[in-house]
Amino acid sequence: MKTPRWFNQTGFVSNLRIVIAIGLFAAAVGTAMVSLPSSATGSSASAQPLVIDDSQLQALTTTVGGGATPLATARTVTHWFGTTLNPLNGVTYGYNMVGADPNNCSGSACDVTITVDITPLKVNVGGLSFDGSAALPATLASPVFATYDFGSVPFATAGSLHPRFPIGPGGPLSQGDAGNLLQLQDATMRSQFNKTGASSYHLRLMPVVHDTVTIDVPSGNGAIVETVRGVLGAGVDFQWWATRIQNLNASLGYNDPTHLALYLTQDTANIYHTNPVTCCVLGFHGVHPTLNGPQNGNGNQPVQTFAWGSYVSPGFFARAFPPGGSGSWWSVQDIDPLSHEISEWADDPFINNFLQPWGTATAQGGGCYSDLLETGDAVTGIGFAIGTNTYLQGPNPNGTNSADGHYHPEDEVHVPWFMRVAPNTISEPTQSPSTNIGRYTFMGDLNRFDGFRNPPGNCP
Repeated sequence: MKTPRWFNQTGFVSNLRIVIAIGLFAAAVGTAMVSLPSSATGSSASAQPLVIDDSQLQALTTTVGGGATPLATARTVTHWFGTTLNPLNGVTYGYNMVGADPNNCSGSACDVTITVDITPLKVNVGGLSFDGSAALPATLASPVFATYDFGSVPFATAGSLHPRFPIGPGGPLSQGDAGNLLQLQDATMRSQFNKTGASSYHLRLMPVVHDTVTIDVPSGNGAIVETVRGVLGAGVDFQWWATRIQNLNASLGYNDPTHLALYLTQDTANIYHTNPVTCCVLGFHGVHPTLNGPQNGNGNQPVQTFAWGSYVSPGFFARAFPPGGSGSWWSVQDIDPLSHEISEWADDPFINNFLQPWGTATAQGGGCYSDLLETGDAVTGIGFAIGTNTYLQGPNPNGTNSADGHYHPEDEVHVPWFMRVAPNTISEPTQSPSTNIGRYTFMGDLNRFDGFRNPPGNCP
């Protein structure tokens, strides 16, 4: 689905539709940033949870603050510009990505490290607190920031839509990097451009943790939500929350446009007003709106990129394993939203990598879903298990079980799929020999859906 640029809805299957004019809303956010403190305040009286049936529980992420013009500036994250011919429509598309140019760098110049300023957020709503700092140790130990061997994994999403995205067997993942210890985004980028093995190409993330910021959610802007498995979460109005994040972008003195500003919550999801039928937005990434467009600086204007992601308890979105549940949406837990947002930030940092519209049965709503290079949107709910995770691994409050003791990164789509390149000689080869040679997603053969054996066709 294509929506206005300020809120380009991405990721996860959902019924939510947001229509906001970019100019008016960006102006409203600019005013809010001046008038609000960095830790929003308001009343948050105790209230009964809003119970969300699984038929209403929709996982979402969102892109915020799109349309940044690439600048010849050192005052943003290190990035490069590339072009690829789409042979289906004959158009050559340009795009900006974080890191070094894999086609033109050499030696140590191929190795880029981006500092990530992590701000945990403690969200108070309905008399309860949901503290992102509680999930911080597990996040830092996860593949987002710690290094892992992505050569093979124990489990991956099964190729099923009924039930949707249950657990399946694992196997070889990035065979070219087997034995190498890498962060998730580094491994993904190396696979995307077939810079595996002994290659000096890297995109590393260096976390810097800052003090927790408390956000008090007024009763009219949020509520406690409860899944049928008894897992509680903070449901916060989408627009109200986005304004708070933009305010933090402007008010936190340590934010640096050459860094990624990352806001971490736990079991916090956006809803539309207090209506759980529109739950849940689990993260977004974007560009600070006041840093888009002309400013003083003579071509060296700052461009701040940022992301918010919620660490998700097992059972909040992932259904229980049989016999207590269908086992669907198995991998949408722990770092899944964070992996989604960071990957999309890396491949589309300024939210302006426009391309031929694409669609797939695994994306929200099917049909022509988007015209942006958003790498997680087509594979939302498809992921794999890796490593050992001990945080929140007990049974669900209702006695069922959704946890499996692992971390769950999301799969990510590689740029040749969006550009309709076939055969794909750009990316890491598939695990087994294939007609198109290279893989179209990081998981390669472990992504068992036919829509990723070939690029998408024309969107009507």
